[in-house]
Amino acid sequence: MNILQLTNKPPYPARDGGAIAMLNLTIGFARLGHQVTVLSMNTLKHSTSVSEIPEEIARMADFRFVSVPAAINPFAALTNLFFSDLPYNAVRFISTEYERKLVALLKENRYDIIQLEGLYLCPYIPVIRKHSDALVVYRAHNVEHEIWTRTALMSHGARKWYLRNLAKRIERFETNCLNTYDMLVPITARDESILGRMGNLKPSFVSSTGINMEEMTPVWNNQAPSLFHIGSLDWSPNQEGLLWFLFNCWGPLRQAFPKLEMHIAGRNAPEWLIRKFKRPGVVFHGEIADAYAFMRDHSVMVVPLLSGSGMRIKIIEGMALGKAIVSTSIGAEGLGVTHELEVMVADRPDDFIKSVQSLLTETQKIREMGEQAHAFIAEHFDNRVLAGKLAGFYQNCCA
Repeated sequence: MNILQLTNKPPYPARDGGAIAMLNLTIGFARLGHQVTVLSMNTLKHSTSVSEIPEEIARMADFRFVSVPAAINPFAALTNLFFSDLPYNAVRFISTEYERKLVALLKENRYDIIQLEGLYLCPYIPVIRKHSDALVVYRAHNVEHEIWTRTALMSHGARKWYLRNLAKRIERFETNCLNTYDMLVPITARDESILGRMGNLKPSFVSSTGINMEEMTPVWNNQAPSLFHIGSLDWSPNQEGLLWFLFNCWGPLRQAFPKLEMHIAGRNAPEWLIRKFKRPGVVFHGEIADAYAFMRDHSVMVVPLLSGSGMRIKIIEGMALGKAIVSTSIGAEGLGVTHELEVMVADRPDDFIKSVQSLLTETQKIREMGEQAHAFIAEHFDNRVLAGKLAGFYQNCCA
């Protein structure tokens, strides 16, 4: 098949869950022998160039980048609030230059599948319909309005009011986009169910983000175990989750284990957040060159998410690397894991503390849970297998 992926940020470097989800599927399709073109918005927040893509990845697809700043501007957000029905999140990714490059591609090539990576590519569906007879796929990385509804619940004052308004706008936008595509590909079965209740009537196929298991060699660190968290630190669910953990759980854990360290890594951490990290035993690494090396160096991964939607790719990577993980139920959503088997799931501070303590006290559990987690990911999230199943779904639909 000839597949065109449309993305609202470059899939490389794959430093966050969205980029990983996009790039791994590009690699999966290419390794199965399909021809792949990737047309990406090159934004200010995720700026890169095609020349920076390693040769072994670059030869798997025709990568094309279009400059779309998508900058967050408070004045523009306020103007949008009062003079537009569209959510500001969507407006930022509507670009005449991106549309022009898309039309040129559609006139030059015939595609079998055009895959939209996320909600904010849906405004380009009318353009695609005008210039192509390809089947259009909406790959729902999450239920977008759910992220903002949950974030609003955790907020206060004017910010709470604004986020509630934004969440309602995104929900209307999300609902209006339903059934404008030919096929729906949610990341999780839970998201498929929600989008079905919202009104999706198109053929749907759940396809989780896969992991290239050949890169995943587990390492267990049972001696002097340490805690760690890794993720994009400019994403509000990660920020609020980490602060919840530090304010509610870290003190009692540090008191029980005086030498325990908590290692935090991630890109784009604002200064106000870095100041919150300055407490005994907390080590902030900032952006790191090798996420897998960082994970291998530490023992127990904590994922204290209180909002968000879709699937947490970093949990999948941590499990694939054999890490013991303590997560909230929101963090573990969509994975199909079992509490105390592949991960520990806890939502209240005292339960979260007890779960971490059980691993630190009986350190053999760190390896036992890591081994079970690694086996689970190998069985359910192998990228080549998942890409093959999705490609088969596409081929059947094309036929």
